[in-house]
Amino acid sequence: MADIAHTTGIQGSYDDLFTAVPTALAALLDGGDAGGSVAVFVDGEPVVDVWGGFADAERTVPWQRDTIVNVFSVTKTMTALCALVLADRGQLDPDAPVARYWPEFAAAGKEGVLVRHLLSHTAGLPDWEGPVAEVYDWPAATARLAATAPQWEPGTAVGYHSLTQGFLVGEVVRRITGRSPGEFFADEIAGPLGADFRMGLPAEHDHRVAPTIPPPSQDEDYAASAPGAAAAPTAGTVLRVRDGNSVAWRRAQIPAASGFGNARSVALVQSVMACGGSLRGVRLLSQAGCDRAWEEQFSGEDRVLGMPVSWGLGYGRFGGTYGWGGWGGSLVVIEPETRMTVAYVTNQMREPADDQRGMEIVMAAYDGLTGLRADS
Repeated sequence: MADIAHTTGIQGSYDDLFTAVPTALAALLDGGDAGGSVAVFVDGEPVVDVWGGFADAERTVPWQRDTIVNVFSVTKTMTALCALVLADRGQLDPDAPVARYWPEFAAAGKEGVLVRHLLSHTAGLPDWEGPVAEVYDWPAATARLAATAPQWEPGTAVGYHSLTQGFLVGEVVRRITGRSPGEFFADEIAGPLGADFRMGLPAEHDHRVAPTIPPPSQDEDYAASAPGAAAAPTAGTVLRVRDGNSVAWRRAQIPAASGFGNARSVALVQSVMACGGSLRGVRLLSQAGCDRAWEEQFSGEDRVLGMPVSWGLGYGRFGGTYGWGGWGGSLVVIEPETRMTVAYVTNQMREPADDQRGMEIVMAAYDGLTGLRADS
């Protein structure tokens, strides 16, 4: 691994074959982004681990090796992994009714909702229709969802459960294990792997957080929106950048959207999926358990996102890869065939329709992979 000269504005290390990746990150920072980090793992080992820019909007605090950021919906891949680990242990049946584990959930016509419907965004509960403050209160949030009627017959349509999915899957995890999803993730996944990623951020890590910066010409009232122009406006409560930057958001467990980490920790955790369930002597699940993640559950036009999607069990499917991105631009992509995982995290938002940064990083990683194959 080569160390990067500090004159480039990018720090960290990378394999010479993957020079295109730090070059791509540097171009994003030169193009106006505040800061970010990128990691590429192959066979469970880092071939790229780089970062650069600034952790604050004023550009006075340099992005450090251990800077962390709210990765928003990339958190969903962590919560999905919790469910997959439980499924692999035989404690969770994806084809079981949710009410088997969470009896109160059967209310309002949801007795037929299956666990896999939660993981594939087909449960019919896409909108958060309570006050923002209630997302910080786990019992209140899950009780609200348990009492809510589905908007469509579960399993017949897809609509992105941007905020609700984490509470739905997370409560199933809690009912089975007696632990919150953040605790289960820390104990069973992040801890054994030594990954610097948390759902529910303790105060002692606040100094490392790079707050989310709205897109140029926007302020902290900037709200989440769907990338598809034809998508119907959401009926749910609007979340703003100021909500995501609040102390309450950091402390809460919002397993669809409030995970904090850097590219290194995201890539490390999800490399488990690229490497057949085992990483650095730690086996979290079997090869069959990994394969389950990208078995197609539903394919079609998403009612919320306004674009075609294909869902596995908690992961979006993209050809031979799977993963997911977050509001603001963070992204993780897993390719099982080459055992590669690519993660990009940033504090700099762009308008969703104009944001191709994650895919630019992924394509740069493929350049390195081509060279790696040629050398092997």
